[in-house]
Amino acid sequence: MLNEALPYLQRYSGQTVVIKYGGNAMTDETLKRSFAQNVVMMKQVGINPVVVHGGGPQIGNMLERLAIESTFIDGMRVTDSATMEVVEMVLGGLVNKSIVSLLTQVGGRAVGLTGKDAGLIQATAMHLPGKPEASLGYVGEVASINTDVIDKLVANDIIPVIAPIGTDDSGASYNINADLVASSIAIALNASRLLLLTNTPGILDQQGALLTGLTPSDIAALINDGTLHGGMLPKVQCSLDAVAAGVSSVVIIDGRVEHAVLLELFTDQGLGTLIHDSRV
Repeated sequence: MLNEALPYLQRYSGQTVVIKYGGNAMTDETLKRSFAQNVVMMKQVGINPVVVHGGGPQIGNMLERLAIESTFIDGMRVTDSATMEVVEMVLGGLVNKSIVSLLTQVGGRAVGLTGKDAGLIQATAMHLPGKPEASLGYVGEVASINTDVIDKLVANDIIPVIAPIGTDDSGASYNINADLVASSIAIALNASRLLLLTNTPGILDQQGALLTGLTPSDIAALINDGTLHGGMLPKVQCSLDAVAAGVSSVVIIDGRVEHAVLLELFTDQGLGTLIHDSRV
């Protein structure tokens, strides 16, 4: 196994890998610990991991406990000022610091951030295409990424752990999709790879077989024939944006598999669906 891993250790040494952490990997205790161990091992062997996390279920649970009702438009939670306060509390506090604590427990050095820290994520309000009258409130999109604070942490061998909250020119806070933030940060850092942990094995064909080694033209064909639809589409679009902007590859991997990150990075068979630019 170590011999198999050697060329990958050499390939990724000194490179930046952005990991979007979400799904079951954030709630199952065994998977949480294996994820933390994987990230710390990456740092130990000379790779620079940057973690961006979600937290939708945790937000939903807290809103329910506080009796704050949620409204959804096209699957997205309308975020008023009261909901945004809960989002900041859960993502920037509870979830972010629990990840930092777990990384520390397994021997890593990590610092938790939100996009509000040092102007990391500049945001704008999201508007739904074709529905100008529909307001999502404080749901945002990434306008720009200021990587200064990430660069300083990485230079000091510290693992950045980033909650997907941004701020606009007036100082208002916005909740942003974690896949979108991870893709934007991977582009800004010129990362060699972006890993998106999810609750599926990856992209499946119509017979349920895993697809990998996909190019943008392959993705377009899968969308046109209906194989790709629903909740996977935004994740795929983030992947396409990343590879188009120079990220070497994006991999959608099953976060329900123990040590999924190391299996993807350091084994010949990898794990999940790899998406890359056809020119590479």
